[in-house]
Amino acid sequence: MDRKKLTIPVGGDESVSAILTLPPDKKKTLSTGVITAHGAGNDMENDLVVAFTDGVAGAGYPTLRFNFPYKEKGLKAPDRQNKLEDTWAAVCRYFQENAEIRINRIIAAGKSMGGRVASQMAAEKRLPVEGLIFLGYPLHPADDQTKLRDAHLSRIALPMLFFAGTRDTLCNLTKLQNVLNKISAPWQLEIIEGGDHSFYVPKSMNLAKSDVFDHVVQTGIKWLEKTFIQNN
Repeated sequence: MDRKKLTIPVGGDESVSAILTLPPDKKKTLSTGVITAHGAGNDMENDLVVAFTDGVAGAGYPTLRFNFPYKEKGLKAPDRQNKLEDTWAAVCRYFQENAEIRINRIIAAGKSMGGRVASQMAAEKRLPVEGLIFLGYPLHPADDQTKLRDAHLSRIALPMLFFAGTRDTLCNLTKLQNVLNKISAPWQLEIIEGGDHSFYVPKSMNLAKSDVFDHVVQTGIKWLEKTFIQNN
């Protein structure tokens, strides 16, 4: 896999680290690119984020994963919403303008918080993407399922792919299904049996983490192909 370390300016004197992963076969490289953001408690080296970006790149899609500024500084508390959004916008802009690759379409993917922020921007048409992939959507706090983070989802007009684990304490599946049933945009829900918020499954299932992640990758690739490639 061809990985390149990048530094992307995000405003003022700040910049963030990123990894651009290019498909191994340059002749089969697609013009649809995927950007993946990390969750609140991890960074761009999170094992799910890495597995997803590498796997998707292997199928021909250039990918970009990046850190938010607080992780770049080694902090635990996430940045304010406006800075998270500014970072997403800067990374998209870089991906579009990078002379090394030709990107005609961007898909935003994110683990938990990273996906939520992208979706909020997409709902307001402030992110130049054509689809969203949620690697575990944080629908509600773990200790209060009544506080749903769903108000903006019905305003999104883009195709969406949701991955959700059956043991995810941040996303009750019944509540998620109720939310999705009210969405008019195309959506797909892929349930990870036994998966928690990071898609880790109990040892009793005798299922390797790599197998679970590979299932996520292959499902994502099929969705990308069906939604954006076959009819273009």
